[in-house]
Amino acid sequence: MKLKGEKQESPEGSQGAKGKMTLSLALVALISAFGSSFQYGYNVSVINSPAPYMRDFYNRTYLDRTGAPMDGGFQTLLWSITVSMFPLGGFFGSLMVWPMVNKCGRKGTLLINNLFSIAAAILMGTSELAKTFEVIIISRVIMGIFAGLASNVVPMFLGEMSPKNLRGAIGVVPQLFITIGILSAQILGLNSILGNAEGWPVLLGLTGIPSMLQLLTLPFFPESPRYLLIQKGNEEQARRALQRLRGREDVDEEIQEMYQEDQSEKEEGQFSVLSLFTFRGLRWQLISIIVMMAGQQLSGVNGVFYYADRIFESAGVAKSSIQYVTVSIGAINVVMTLLAVFIVESLGRRILLLAGFLMCSASCAILTLALNLQTTVSWMSYLSIVCVVAYIIGHAIGPSPIPAVMITEMFLQSSRPAAFMVGGSVHWLSNFTVGLVFLYMEAGLGPYCFLIFCAICVATMLYIFFVVPETKNKTFMEINRIMAKRNKVEVQESKE
Repeated sequence: MKLKGEKQESPEGSQGAKGKMTLSLALVALISAFGSSFQYGYNVSVINSPAPYMRDFYNRTYLDRTGAPMDGGFQTLLWSITVSMFPLGGFFGSLMVWPMVNKCGRKGTLLINNLFSIAAAILMGTSELAKTFEVIIISRVIMGIFAGLASNVVPMFLGEMSPKNLRGAIGVVPQLFITIGILSAQILGLNSILGNAEGWPVLLGLTGIPSMLQLLTLPFFPESPRYLLIQKGNEEQARRALQRLRGREDVDEEIQEMYQEDQSEKEEGQFSVLSLFTFRGLRWQLISIIVMMAGQQLSGVNGVFYYADRIFESAGVAKSSIQYVTVSIGAINVVMTLLAVFIVESLGRRILLLAGFLMCSASCAILTLALNLQTTVSWMSYLSIVCVVAYIIGHAIGPSPIPAVMITEMFLQSSRPAAFMVGGSVHWLSNFTVGLVFLYMEAGLGPYCFLIFCAICVATMLYIFFVVPETKNKTFMEINRIMAKRNKVEVQESKE
């Protein structure tokens, strides 16, 4: 018996030849990650350093308009809105993924998306001249929409372009550029560079430059071959795109594999988000991405970054030096994500996720202890610094980069856009929630708030251990076959 929309199994012969890293593939990965993912990271941390100067600008503008200084509570509320509008915009951006990538293609969506970033950069860069703080808040929403689209479309675009033996490594590249974006914002935000009263509008406006570069260069590179063949039905364009990306004429095996995927999905058409939730054949894939995306954000990574400054301060680091320590933490984040690019294909996805969540949970547990004892035991403050560094290393090798790779791998062409929309929405809503409730958690629970993060890390790790399969070096059809068994649906053998 065959359920509607069940996938057909690919014959053993068509596994898709191993691909090598060509110049075209490397350039398209770098251009799309720098033009899109980099800016997501940049805007996550860009307003941390200049916050006092920006709040002062809010106050001055309000004073000029009303003749009275801004009330402290109102100023805190305005600043909280400024910070939290970014993840809220990210959620709205995620909701646009499914319609846009199906209508405009992966490359087309990335090109259109640059317009959001350039508009926001101009508004933020000129906000001080225009004496209006409202445009900063509006720009944070626009920038969030940009980041919501970028954080979903770039992994999908690169995952569909990559040969199976490089899919994990190339899939981690967007996360690598997110960490480079965070580090760049931290360096440029130093008081001696742009994190000062004169420089902050320039610091905020710089985000438009990567978008301009992407707009000028990405049109010269091919669209996703899978999109061209399966969704557009254009074999000739898909073949040309593949030949360019693989650097060889013979791409018949991969074309054949795409045709099998297309054949197996003919009767189900494009999945909407609603049909994704109701289709039994994708039940465990959907639960898995929701758990991994929620676990990634609710594991407290933003809380640890937020807490870091105070942990360093309590360990005796001078206030003037804290921003340099924060930069070094950002650098560790970049180095460990770069390491993940090189080890994800040899060690596999599962082991990096499990090891990463294990390190994060252990770090949170020991950090709780260290923060509680640091007033009585002198060396505990140093242990808390070690815990912060260990947590960031753990998150950078697994929980940060791997979930987006897994969404690309666990879904086929017809369901992938809807899956990214669900995963992206969970990611941004969880991010928004942590940003909103963390201050209250910290006020109510103190250091014990890290025990909640510890429990979330352990729960996510156990789920991955028991449910999520290894996907390294497998075709999309092979992964689909593994999940079909878990979903208890039969897989039809395709008849050649």
